[in-house]
Formats: sequence, C-alpha cells, structure tokens
Amino acid sequence: MKENIREKLALLPDLPGCYLMKNADGQIIYVGKAKRLKNRVRSYFTGSHDGKTQLLVSEIDDFEYIVTDSAMEALILEANLIKRHRPRFNVLMKDDKSYPYIRLTKETHPRLEVTRQIKKDGSRYFGPYPNAQAAQQTKKLLDKLYPLRKCRTLPKRVCLYYHMGQCLAPCEFDVDPTQYEEMIRNIVRFLNGGYKDVQKDLEEKMQQASEELNFERARELRDLIQHIEAVMVKQNIVLQDETDRDVFGYWADKGMMCVQVFFLRQGKLIERDVAIFPHYGEEEEDFLTYVTQFYHEKPALPKEINLPAHADVALLDEWLTGVQVHIPQRGMKKRLVEMANENARIALNERFKLIERDHGRTVDAARKLGEALGIGYPRRIEAFDNSNIQGADPVSAMVVFTDGTPDKKEYRKYKIRSVQGPDDYSTMREVIRRRYTRVLKEDLPLPELVVVDGGRGQMSAAADVLENELGLFIPVAGLVKDDRHKTARLLIGDPPREADLPKGTQEFYLLQRIQEEVHRFAITFHRQTRGKSMVRSVLDDIPGVGKKRKQQLYKHFGSLDRMRTATVEEYRKAGIGDKLARNILAHLKETAKSASKDEGSGERVD
Repeated sequence: MKENIREKLALLPDLPGCYLMKNADGQIIYVGKAKRLKNRVRSYFTGSHDGKTQLLVSEIDDFEYIVTDSAMEALILEANLIKRHRPRFNVLMKDDKSYPYIRLTKETHPRLEVTRQIKKDGSRYFGPYPNAQAAQQTKKLLDKLYPLRKCRTLPKRVCLYYHMGQCLAPCEFDVDPTQYEEMIRNIVRFLNGGYKDVQKDLEEKMQQASEELNFERARELRDLIQHIEAVMVKQNIVLQDETDRDVFGYWADKGMMCVQVFFLRQGKLIERDVAIFPHYGEEEEDFLTYVTQFYHEKPALPKEINLPAHADVALLDEWLTGVQVHIPQRGMKKRLVEMANENARIALNERFKLIERDHGRTVDAARKLGEALGIGYPRRIEAFDNSNIQGADPVSAMVVFTDGTPDKKEYRKYKIRSVQGPDDYSTMREVIRRRYTRVLKEDLPLPELVVVDGGRGQMSAAADVLENELGLFIPVAGLVKDDRHKTARLLIGDPPREADLPKGTQEFYLLQRIQEEVHRFAITFHRQTRGKSMVRSVLDDIPGVGKKRKQQLYKHFGSLDRMRTATVEEYRKAGIGDKLARNILAHLKETAKSASKDEGSGERVD
C-alpha cells in the first residue's frame, strides 16, 4: 500500500459521503458512496477480494472524498459524479440510456409529441414507455381522440388533419381556450390510466349514433374503441389496482451483476429492461447505485417501486419524493419481484455459459491445431503478411492470436526499409528479423507458432532468420490460398509438408480467421501508406512547393485535376508566381502521362 493512501485512510471521517478513486494519471476511475466513509474506503485496501475488485484496487494511486449531511445526499451526489466523470469502473447506466415519453407542450396551441429529451419548459411528460413503437401508437390514438394541432409551426392555411377531424386549425380559426382545457384534462386522465372511462364514453356515443341510424359514425367509433383495446390492453400479468409500478430484481455472481426491471402500466406488465455489467463493490450498494442512476433526472416516475429484500428502501423513499418504495412481503407483488430475480439469475448464467462456450471453442481450436502440428498448445500465435504493388511502398503486418482470439493491442505494422522491388522473400526476412530482434532485446513473450502468409519460400526465409541469425527455434507454418484466395492448406516442418487438417473443423476455421485478419491488416496499412506517398509524389517533388503552398493550392483549386487544367492566370489568382505555375503545370502533365501508361499496363494508379 502506498504511503499517501495509508495516511489518508487514517484520517477518514466516520461520516456519510462519496469517494473518488484515481489512477496514476489523476483520472477518476471509480466513484462510490458510503454511510461511513471510514469503513467503506478502508475495506478496499484490507482483506481479500475477487479478481475484478483486485483489478480496480491495483490501479488506485490516490483517492479523495466528499462528506455529505446524509446518506441520501451521498446517493444523489454519487449519481451526479458518475454522470459527470464517467469512471471506467462505474459501468452502471453511464450509456445515457433513455426511454421515450409522450410530451404535452405548454403552448398557446398545445400539441403532443414523442421525445427522449426532457426540457424544463413547463411541458408535461408521461411515461416512460418500453419502446418508441408503444409511445407512437399511444400518441396516434390520442391524435384521433383529441384534435390538438400537429404542426410545429403554424401554416398559413388548414391542412389535411383539419379535414380528417384531428385538428381545430388554429392557423385559420380562433379556438376557445376552454376547448384546450377540456382536451388536456381528458388527455391527462387517459395517460394516467383512465382510458377505460374514455372507452365507456365512446361506447355510449356509438350506441347513440346507431340509434340515430348514423351507421358510418358508429363504425368509426367502434374502430376507435377497438384501437384503444389493442394499444392499451396488451398484457402478460395483471394487478387489479391498475397502478403504474416498476419491479426490480437482481442477481450477482463472479463479479458480474444482472438487473431486471419489469414495467407495469395501469397494472399490466408490458415490457422489461435487462442490464448486465461488472460490479466492484458490495452487491446491495451497487444495486442501489443502479436504481439511483436509473431514475436520475427522470421527470415521469411510477407511483410505486418494488425492490427485492436487502435493498435500502428508506434511502430511496426519502429521495424519490411522491413515489412509494416497497419490499413486498406477500402476494402477486412479491411473486413479481421473485420472478425478476429469477430472470436476472437465468440471464446472468446464460451470459457465463456463452462466455465459456466461446472461450472453450477458441481454446479448443488452438489446442487441436497444436496437436495436429505436433507442437503442443500454441497459446500465442503470431502471423505475418506482406503487401505491395509491383514493389511500390512495401509494408508488412503482424497480428497476434492469444488462446485462439485476436489480441489487437499486440498488432504491429512495418514499413520495409531494405528491399527494392517486388521481393516477397527478402521482405519476409526483414520483418522477421526486426520483430524478433526486438523481442529478444526487450524480453517480450515469444510465440509458440509463427504463421506466414505464403508457401515454402516464405517459410524458408522466416525459419532461416529465426534459427540461423537469432538462434530461435520456433515452429513456422505457411498458409497457402487457392485460386479464389481462400485458405486451402497449411504447410509445416522442414522440408515443408501439408498438415492433416480437415476442412470444416474448428482448427481449420481458426486458420482462416488468422489468414483473413493478417491480410486485412496488411492491406489496410498499405493503402494508408500508398495514399500518403501518392500525394507526396505529385506535389511535394516540385521545387518551391512546400506544405503551406500545397494547402494553398488545394484550397483554391480543390483537386489535382483542376490544377492540371488551370491556366497560369488562374494560378496567379491563387497567389502563385508565373514561373512556379509553369513548373507545376509541366510536372502535373508529365505525371498524368506516366499514370496513363501505368493504367495501360494493368497497374492501378489513384
């Protein structure tokens, strides 16, 4: 333990607050809360922890803390600090996930809209809805029931919505404010669960229209009633009290946590949300942090929140004013919490099985590859590929597969220095020499297998450098492609022989991935290098054209083609003297002739 941390631990107060863990660069990597800072912060540096918490502690170089008046203030402060600093080890809700709401604007002529952005402009928000489609369906239904305006900006004349009976056309006609007040009351009642009253009113109007033999109007009302039924009565589980509530459950294991939230609206389970993330603190505290982040700055809250046992109900109840927070003890509510817990357990175990399956598949493929080659388990495989066009701008690339999966932070790029012209064998010699000279010098990990994209020649070049120059005896394999540039076979040994690897096996699929990945990496690097060199060869070879003049030319003309066809007078307008302009034009025209010859011979010139 570092001395500065030891001294700070001794001075920690026995008070509530938030703590901020920092790494050696001064970056905040974790934010937590505590009822007693003294006990909570010390717990990180004493006792045993699981692997994930050990990783967090290993990166802590310093910490600071903020004392609050209460645990509830610490809860709110923690949510704000996580949102502001986005610490790497706080993965809880920092993706700014938001749900759609229905917004009733506060304007002279109000309107309804679906939004994910909350603005403090006096508008009323209803939701959240489980997905955008549910919110849009509800809004579309309200548009048919209540003729509020639809346009963001009032047009000069009435639109189709007026003729459909879905707008009062405030753009042309004066609207009595009492009409808006009545519609707003009905919309608020509808969205707060009173849609059954609306259904009943529509049924009475439908009956009246039918008695008056206005069957067309009666059919319209019948369709509207059915639409309400279709949109608002989709359900899986029903609670008779018709209360809007969110039901939480969670499960934690092996340093990971899954939280499930069931959304019940008007007493009906309509959707759920699932989050799986690593956690580094105590289970109950990290769950409480998640719930806090979930409701942080949400304007529309349910009337009730149901939590599993061991959750700090009092703290949340104090913070979420107007919301009842409970731990159900019996009945359907308790069964819903238990169902959320069980779903969280199943989802987390499923994630572990997927991870194990993927890991087992890749590790097993690498193991079987080693068995087929007779080299043991090749935990680290390094693969090389060269790229050039007729010897121009030669480059090479190396990719690394660890336990059968790409290890991209270990990838390396090489610009070839000593080879002139299209000499793939010499290129392979140079890159192998440079790579493993550095490995020996810096004591880097050696691979158990070196793979080159090519046949006997490339294998021989690589093996010669490794064994005869560097004294390294690492197995070298060569990947040979077929006429369609697909992995066809693997060569191994000295002299090279074809390895017995049936197509369709996991080990053969691993070889395909390695060959495709190293080829992609090499081609991408070559394109970048060639693109830069082509720009240099066109303008930078002209005496008198430096970096600033090149920028000046591109800014004025926009492209090389435009520079090539411009006149001396146009160059003069760009601030280029006549003599230099003639030199530039002569050089560009000569370059165009050379490019034309190259295209005729089949070489691509960009």
